[in-house]
Amino acid sequence: MKKPTIFLILWVFVFNLQAQDSIQIERDSMAILPEIPIINNDSNALLDTTLLGQSDSIQEALLPTHYLFTQRLLWGEKGLMRNFKIFDLTAENREREIEIRAGMNTAHQITGYLALAGMIGSGISGQLLYNGNHSAKDAHEACVAITNVAYVSSLAIGLFEPPPMRNRTTGFTKLNIHKTLAIVHVASMLATNILSGLMEDNPALVPYHRAAAITAFSSLFLATVVIKI
Repeated sequence: MKKPTIFLILWVFVFNLQAQDSIQIERDSMAILPEIPIINNDSNALLDTTLLGQSDSIQEALLPTHYLFTQRLLWGEKGLMRNFKIFDLTAENREREIEIRAGMNTAHQITGYLALAGMIGSGISGQLLYNGNHSAKDAHEACVAITNVAYVSSLAIGLFEPPPMRNRTTGFTKLNIHKTLAIVHVASMLATNILSGLMEDNPALVPYHRAAAITAFSSLFLATVVIKI
């Protein structure tokens, strides 16, 4: 069984507490932009100051107050994407970003389903391998690779998609349940990959590896189901 790559371990570890903010595609309504008051032509200084203040308010209204730091890195008021003219922080461009978010959500779901399928294949082939069927080794390694690539891809898409238009509802909601489950399956995926490398020299870790893998699958499956309810 191949040891997990350093890239995979570091990637998942960095984001293990930054669970996917959402899977559900939503058409978030645009915030109402503040009205710019009419000022006399003789009051240019006051006009400039007022426009500057209104501009700041408009930009704040176009973004939620709470969203992932990974989203803020790309899509925040001073995010990397704001260096491109087509992603200036305007109402029109935010509408385009919501379209991008919808497409990324679809890709997020598809790669999540692929990760679940890979986990099932990994579990079946892993059990065969554990029972002494060494011909299942190649199939197991292929399923593990598919699982890891699909899972990390799904996680990355969720972390770096544009933020929603408004803050999420607090309390006991399906999105918040999904977020809590995401923390569980990210942590257990990390444990599964670490243990898969360590148990080659320490077979006693096999039960713990299996428990981590079952936890990862179960929590990812529940996170997928709860968002569809």
